[in-house]
Amino acid sequence: MIELLPLFLFFVVCITLLLGFPVAFTLGGVSLIFAGLGYIFGIFDLYLLETIPNRIFGIMNNSTLVAVPLFVFMGVILEKSKIAERLLESMSLFFGKLKSGLGISVVIVGTLLAASTGIVGATVIAMGLISLPAMLNRGYSEEVSTGLIAATGTLGQIIPPSIALVILGDVLATAYQQAQLNMGNFAAKSFSVGDLFMAAIIPGLILVFAYALYFIFSISKTDIAEWEDETNLDQSFLVLLSILLPPFLLIFSVLGSIILGVASPTEAAGIGAMGALIITFFHGKLSNLVLSSAVTQTAFITSMVFMILIGASIFSLVFRGFGGEELITSIFNAIPGGLFSAMLIVMVLVFLLGFILDFIEISFVVVPIVGPILITMGADPLWLGIMLAINLQTSFLTPPFGFALFYLRGVTPESIKTETIYKGVVPFIIIQILVLCLVAYFPALATLLPSVVY
Repeated sequence: MIELLPLFLFFVVCITLLLGFPVAFTLGGVSLIFAGLGYIFGIFDLYLLETIPNRIFGIMNNSTLVAVPLFVFMGVILEKSKIAERLLESMSLFFGKLKSGLGISVVIVGTLLAASTGIVGATVIAMGLISLPAMLNRGYSEEVSTGLIAATGTLGQIIPPSIALVILGDVLATAYQQAQLNMGNFAAKSFSVGDLFMAAIIPGLILVFAYALYFIFSISKTDIAEWEDETNLDQSFLVLLSILLPPFLLIFSVLGSIILGVASPTEAAGIGAMGALIITFFHGKLSNLVLSSAVTQTAFITSMVFMILIGASIFSLVFRGFGGEELITSIFNAIPGGLFSAMLIVMVLVFLLGFILDFIEISFVVVPIVGPILITMGADPLWLGIMLAINLQTSFLTPPFGFALFYLRGVTPESIKTETIYKGVVPFIIIQILVLCLVAYFPALATLLPSVVY
């Protein structure tokens, strides 16, 4: 019974989170309560808690995590510049004559916003307000329209530069180092967030094409209203190009500097933040009010991330203090099928946890536990990172706590039922699972590009 205490700790944390308590304080508070009870019954060494200050100091001195506030600031500033609205309007004019033109516009704009802002809420809200009424007027079904907008809004979690990839990359880098030490390898090659960015490009583009193909197929037999538009095609193309060029240059400067080895992800995030300010200035949206709002929102999001990280660090320490890592290792080793079975269990667990937890909580709580074990069993860290990233992306679409569903519900007409939105995202969740299986079967989709470039 005592050996199962780590699993009981994990279960109590999940139940407490479901009751609505703050994530960061739940992770740290429940863990400390378990540590105190363990000390009373003589099964936990309180001296382990003396390492907490060093852990917090290490988190605050982590140079990779400096990219988090910079990328958040970049996304918030671009949100204030109203670039999403301009892109959608001009893209709709350009593709308007096509039967699937509006849907294709949503996918393309969602991809560009994912690569430039990475903020799910901003993307879903902008596309929901602008595109949804137009899509419904064209005759697209409510389910397909809401599903496409919600799913496309989550692309910011897999297409770099992504805050989710920064967090996941940092956690996996630590897991990789720990796995190498466990195997007695003290001169292993390094693992960086930049590597994970490169690994995510091909799977991310596969998801984009899969979304677009499904949308085209789903409306192929639907009667769509004719688009009455007298706009000159050449003129609309020039307008589109003028709006498309700034974010494209921003994406190229951020990702290009990382790929070419000119800058680290943290330095590239600084470039992106400055580029976002320049774009907002040229759009005439830069003001003291915008800057103040952006800084406040960035500080709030960054504080939340780091508080959760501190709470997760305490949870990880107590979990290991109860012998949790040894318990998970023994369970994985006892399962027939080796790495395949272990990965399958972890992927199913992460998918199910996505119904009740968000990607930050899963990244900080689950990945540090299973990451070193899976890497020790032979999993490539880049492949593992992309598998987790695609899986975590589904957490934005799975009810009841899918954030993309919340954002979209807030901007959709009351005539559209919540049940309709839930039904609409189901095909896109299935697409994500299929892409996950594809990357599982062909690991080169994640590992090939980094190996070629570097």
